[in-house]
Amino acid sequence: MKLLPGVLAALDLPTPEPLGAPAARDGRSNGPAFPSPRLTGGPVFASPLAVGDCAVASVAACLVAAAELAHARTGRRPDISLDTAHVAAAMRSEIHLRDPAGNGIDGFAPLSRLWPAADGWVRTHANYPWHRAALLTALGVTDDPGPAIAALPAAEVERRVYAAGGLAVAARTPRQWRAACPPDSPLISFTPTAHAPALPAPTGPLPASGLRILDLTRVIAGPAGTRMLAALGADVLRVDDPNRPELPLHALDGVIGKASTEIDAATAEGLRTLHRLIGEADVVVTGYRPGALRRFGLAPDQIAERRPGTVVATLSAWGTTGPWADRRGFDSLVQIATGIGWAVSPDGVRPGALPCQLLDHATGYLLAAGILTALARRARGGSAGHVVVSLTRTATWLLDQPRTTPFPGTGDAHPIIDGYRVPLGDGWSGISPPGLLDGHRLSWPHLPPRYGHSPAAFPS
Repeated sequence: MKLLPGVLAALDLPTPEPLGAPAARDGRSNGPAFPSPRLTGGPVFASPLAVGDCAVASVAACLVAAAELAHARTGRRPDISLDTAHVAAAMRSEIHLRDPAGNGIDGFAPLSRLWPAADGWVRTHANYPWHRAALLTALGVTDDPGPAIAALPAAEVERRVYAAGGLAVAARTPRQWRAACPPDSPLISFTPTAHAPALPAPTGPLPASGLRILDLTRVIAGPAGTRMLAALGADVLRVDDPNRPELPLHALDGVIGKASTEIDAATAEGLRTLHRLIGEADVVVTGYRPGALRRFGLAPDQIAERRPGTVVATLSAWGTTGPWADRRGFDSLVQIATGIGWAVSPDGVRPGALPCQLLDHATGYLLAAGILTALARRARGGSAGHVVVSLTRTATWLLDQPRTTPFPGTGDAHPIIDGYRVPLGDGWSGISPPGLLDGHRLSWPHLPPRYGHSPAAFPS
């Protein structure tokens, strides 16, 4: 929990008092300062980087922000409890999905992997068929890109593939990445916009009860954040493009707890529907490259103008400024580009990988924390605003922490996670939302998950 104060400072939230400390005063609410979340369990991830600390801090910050929203709406903060094994399982939620036969779903396609280049290493991402096609086209091959990659410098592979609309990055060291793209934004940024009307009264006991979240995100990070908001009581509607269907794994893991619909924003009717939903939402969350949604009138400033009281949250891979801002990206690519791969390399010869997709999951919880904090500000009569997070900024946060000697973490292996597995319906099972509020476990609404099967309307 040692990283939590820094995250709360980024959110402009007060730091909790240590458990058992004398009551203090919270200048924001003029009430008693709230206690720290109760943390149980020990180290869970074996890594030379502070993977476990960042994972726990991101989830804890989300729960503290939820408690802040509850206080703003009801005058009371719930007590928070968190177990490290539960956090570890949640950070690998996509891996722990099980079908009725007990089988998981493979998350990576054969061409999504590390490749040796002429002068280093390249990581490609080709899970989606259109990215696979772009990769092969860029390298002038029909199936196996290995020989073509091996014949080219890593930077040239990166350049060619991105120019063709594909996804490939050269492996860099942390120093090389910082020299090329120095961090220029906070871990979580918030820009106030217009003064906002009061939030609707809670419709249930959870902090976000009755609030409407329009989810325009894909894959892991954004859906993980909005899924947590659903567990905290929000009504979440996820919208996908029918022309770019989600992969089977994320079509299940990414819609848990939500209503899910498909809307083609390229049609006049679809765009009208999206704009109607924006007019009904308290929060709009987008997970596309900066500027990618402007042609639909869905850029943050356009949404704020259309509905001034809306909290807008944006998530991207590479941030909103700098030479990489307009590129697509995923967790596995950001790990390699920012130097995490070399930082965790077991032999110094081949880049390694984190024991979970921490950048995705931690960024998702930080995204949710930023949204909850913005809603708490609005509930207290403040302004709406724009929340911004990125995978690269989370990567920098991780790399900024002191290195540790790898230890034999308990991980999330069975039987540790069995107590956190819950039925999702139709014979499927997955990991429950991490954390307890007032001693009660969070749970998912709207089960079983049905990708694209809901009407274009909020659940309630």
